[in-house]
Amino acid sequence: MWQTVLIPGYKYSNLNAVIRLKANIIKIVFTVILIPVIVCPQSIVNTKHNLSVSGSGSIKAESETEICVFCHTPHNSSPQKPLWNREDPALNYNLYSSSTTDATIAQPDGSSLLCLSCHDGTIALGNVLSRTLPIPMAGGITTLPPGNSNLTKDISDDHPVSFVYNPTLAGIDGQLNNPAILTGPVKLENQKVQCISCHDPHTDLFNKFLTATNQQSELCNYCHDRTYWNSSNHKLSSSTWNGMGSDPWPHTEFTTVAENACENCHNPHTANGKLRLMNLQQEEINCLNCHNGNVAEQNIETQFTKPYKHNVSGYLQIHDPEEPNVVQTRHVECEDCHNPHASNNQSATPPYVSGMLAGVKGVNTNGNDLNPSQYEYEICYRCHADSPDKPPSPTIRQIEQNNVRYEFDMGNPSFHPVESAGVNPNVPSLIPPYTTSSIIYCSDCHASDGTNSPKGSHGSIYPQILKLQYLTTDYTPESAAVYALCYSCHSREVIINSTGSFGNNVHRRHIVWENTPCNICHDPHGISSMQGNTTNNTHLINYNTAVVQPDNLGRLRFEDNGTFRGRCYLTCHGEVHSPRSY
Repeated sequence: MWQTVLIPGYKYSNLNAVIRLKANIIKIVFTVILIPVIVCPQSIVNTKHNLSVSGSGSIKAESETEICVFCHTPHNSSPQKPLWNREDPALNYNLYSSSTTDATIAQPDGSSLLCLSCHDGTIALGNVLSRTLPIPMAGGITTLPPGNSNLTKDISDDHPVSFVYNPTLAGIDGQLNNPAILTGPVKLENQKVQCISCHDPHTDLFNKFLTATNQQSELCNYCHDRTYWNSSNHKLSSSTWNGMGSDPWPHTEFTTVAENACENCHNPHTANGKLRLMNLQQEEINCLNCHNGNVAEQNIETQFTKPYKHNVSGYLQIHDPEEPNVVQTRHVECEDCHNPHASNNQSATPPYVSGMLAGVKGVNTNGNDLNPSQYEYEICYRCHADSPDKPPSPTIRQIEQNNVRYEFDMGNPSFHPVESAGVNPNVPSLIPPYTTSSIIYCSDCHASDGTNSPKGSHGSIYPQILKLQYLTTDYTPESAAVYALCYSCHSREVIINSTGSFGNNVHRRHIVWENTPCNICHDPHGISSMQGNTTNNTHLINYNTAVVQPDNLGRLRFEDNGTFRGRCYLTCHGEVHSPRSY
């Protein structure tokens, strides 16, 4: 209870003045009591940086009771601020480097060098300037033991420090926030990013002494502003780990993809994949840790165990984000087709890229670089068009062409409708919803086999990563199964029984009676206008010369004589067509 006490010599005009005085005293008392709770809810005393005997961590002194002495001293301190009580490491560090770094990264300086006086593991924890002898540590520990806290002299696997972060750098990079307007807990030291930009050594409110929570990568996003990120699945997905296999997030306490955000793939300290601080050195494992059915719904990992696949495990450290759009050295990694900062669930119709392929660079129909690709085929053209190291064609053709950009060109005499609708207005075999106006994706044919398999050309039991069977071996008995790929768009009934398509049951005669595969006469991609023409190469006619030979006069050609009419000059299965008209 409050008791009114009049202060001698103080003139009170009335009782209200006394009441107001009491109220002000109450405010002062409550302010004094509450401010420490709100502003300073934790001190270094309760953190691992309390290396005194009273410390809560496993690393602490045998008997030393002073807390601040391990870093600071009021007298005879180092010239380094603030009253530093340790020697500088004075070492040359192995620095972070990558092709995607625009900053100039130099040897550590400023406060980062102070942090490294403990955290590089070279100077004993108890070595302080204010003591003639090192402070003994419990358990005989001298330097920081091996582990995540001991960064060693090799800091190439850690987020870089001691580099200038200014508006110029932000402008060059294009995906950094302008530090001139940077607000929040991240602070620069003399325009440089230092350890204390992300870590507060005196308080540990957010674990690892972070200056802000990194849940949903809040701390990362103060500086980084990745293009496409805000609509990315890796920012938004609520998927969790099902507990099977390895923990995909061993260095965080977060439990969903959205909460881990950047740390789904990246580790800011002691990263196994030094280039771009990836969690693991093998590029694809950073993806497959989640895309193995244990976090993401679809199991992509199993697709890469199939005999025909984009062999992501066959290459290591060849892919580079800064490599040319046209791939010079053959390789494939997940990020050649997928941008992890952009991938989302947005659907699309051919030929436009779906959300899963968003933000990926490519090559357009004219061979020009694009970033990002607008159409799916532009991503495929990076490796399968002008690349000097592209995979060879599996079939020996009368007209050899291994550049799919030329095969699908819209000016060709014939082509499967990948870039645009086809040129043939009469295709009675098409199954709805396909029409002669339809456009298809490369991945409508080249995709993982199986009805419940994930979309995309990851892996298949069929050659050329085809989603359905398409046998090309001569003398193959016809069935719905052996040409399932063709029959998924073209009616088997119309192809082998109708007289309205390439008249007089010619398809039936070749496919059923002669056991001649579709591939013997038809080139499934298309025939380049630079090599073929509308007289000899309509309807994807481009003979497999391992089977089809010239006639007895040396002629090897097809002639288009109008709708559903034509003639051939060739020898096949010992039968001479010189010519054979249809």
